[in-house]
Amino acid sequence: MSIKVRYFASLKESVGRSEDELHVTDALAVHAVWQRLNPDFAMPDAVLAAVNMDYVALDALVTDGDVLAFFPPITGG
Repeated sequence: MSIKVRYFASLKESVGRSEDELHVTDALAVHAVWQRLNPDFAMPDAVLAAVNMDYVALDALVTDGDVLAFFPPITGG
């Protein structure tokens, strides 16, 4: 099973790459994917996640073929 993971904006700079591919045997929660790929970098509190371009909760499951994207909180004025 393969999950493609993409990082955007400041998260890309923080983790030092724009994407990863994770091979797993079972579905994983979004937060577990982050922990597995970034064990030395805690997930920011207000991070946003999307699976296949739909925003999801951090406990949502990702499965084979999914594209998971992490975004920093959106701010502006």
